[in-house]
Amino acid sequence: MEERTKLDRTFKPHWVWAIALGSSIGWGCFVLPAEWIGTAGPLGAIIGLLIGALLMMVISVSYGYMIEKYPVSGGEFAYAYKGFGRNHAFICGWFLTLGYISIVALNASAFSLLFKFTVPSIVKVGYLYEVSGWDVYLGEIVIASLSLLVFAYFNIRGSQMSGRLQFIFCVILVAGVVLLAVSMALNPATEFSNLNPLFKPGIPAISGILAIVAIAPWAFVGFDNIPQAAEEFNFSPKKAFGLIIWSLIFAGSLYALMIVVTSLSIPWQQLLAGKPVWGTGEVVSGSLGIIGMIMLAISLCMGVFTGLNGFIVSSSRLMFAMARAKILPSIFAKVHPKYGTPYVGVLFTTFVCLFAPWFGRQALLWVVDMASIGVTIAYFYTCFAAFRLMKKDPEATTVKRGVSMAGAVLGVAFAALLLVPGSPAQLSMPSLIALAVWVGLGGIFYLINQKEFSSIPKAELDYYILGHKPKEKKTSKKRVWLPRETSV
Repeated sequence: MEERTKLDRTFKPHWVWAIALGSSIGWGCFVLPAEWIGTAGPLGAIIGLLIGALLMMVISVSYGYMIEKYPVSGGEFAYAYKGFGRNHAFICGWFLTLGYISIVALNASAFSLLFKFTVPSIVKVGYLYEVSGWDVYLGEIVIASLSLLVFAYFNIRGSQMSGRLQFIFCVILVAGVVLLAVSMALNPATEFSNLNPLFKPGIPAISGILAIVAIAPWAFVGFDNIPQAAEEFNFSPKKAFGLIIWSLIFAGSLYALMIVVTSLSIPWQQLLAGKPVWGTGEVVSGSLGIIGMIMLAISLCMGVFTGLNGFIVSSSRLMFAMARAKILPSIFAKVHPKYGTPYVGVLFTTFVCLFAPWFGRQALLWVVDMASIGVTIAYFYTCFAAFRLMKKDPEATTVKRGVSMAGAVLGVAFAALLLVPGSPAQLSMPSLIALAVWVGLGGIFYLINQKEFSSIPKAELDYYILGHKPKEKKTSKKRVWLPRETSV
């Protein structure tokens, strides 16, 4: 049996909190508030997102339990293995890998999108072609590619550098959003009456709220990055649950503040009637001028940077764990000889994502929408595995077991919202086609590697995935009884 490669324990608690929060708050917090308001009204959107945060907290109970029991790289991949065996671990890891990598690519394209809105003369250079109505320019490809390469460098240089940067970016992000909200609220040209009507007219308030709740897995994806870094905690894994809860509280609050910011300047129905390209940007620019746009741009950049960094951390750790379990090629389990990071996973993630900007943002959104299935699958596996383990754990209360089962049900419900025809979050046909392709590729990959993967003894796989070293069998020494000497 090969020696199990391990990662150094370098991540501090506030760095891990920043990974969860920064990964949850991305470009959508700053670009999509107008769309959410149009779906449910300002208060409806806020209620929907806060309910979504509460539902994620239900799911996070299982995450806290599993991290404490199994603080290893791989997170949900390891939990699926512990709860259901190697085949389910492969399914969970396969979908989650795509989810993480596609979100890295989306954040890189969001960075170039910011330039497209603010300084289009820089981005709209070197027109190449059109993909699904999206004009692809060489300028945006260069900007997205440079952002990927910079954060790949940070992650290869070490967990300490990426963790410290993540925390700094998160502090700037939170400060920027709070400053924007205060500036808009105190501006003489803004009024809270512009939030009326609080709910979207013409539909039941509950319908609008549920439509927003349906996007919760996408809006808050990122708190589940914490278990991917669990092997590198330099603190007790028991703290992980508290860090997840605080990250969700901050994320829900930031989403709510940006909805208020977007609604304060002019009546929101009037804003949407103008069909703005970037509703939040137009409102902030009109009320606070260039200073407001600078604050908004910095906050958006921090959201994109923390998403890029956080999901590069997670994707590389997930591939590291899968390679350690012999599912992926062993090269992904190598660590950098100087910095101790899973650098092959970082390089692979970056390499794949460098192709994404060439396909245009619309095509990338199809892949990301499809990858939402991977996140909901991970939620289900984590919660149901925790429920099964809690049944055998005398310290786990009935309430805790019930919450874990509720989390598993939520995972199924979120998947149904994406797949059931007519649901408010149903995947588009291009996304469903992309999902079918990914499932087919996974099936082919599994069939090719199934024989080798299945031949690994369970005790050996337990060691590679969970860190449980097989107990050595004691060799019993037979005693030789000699006749007792008698004195004559």
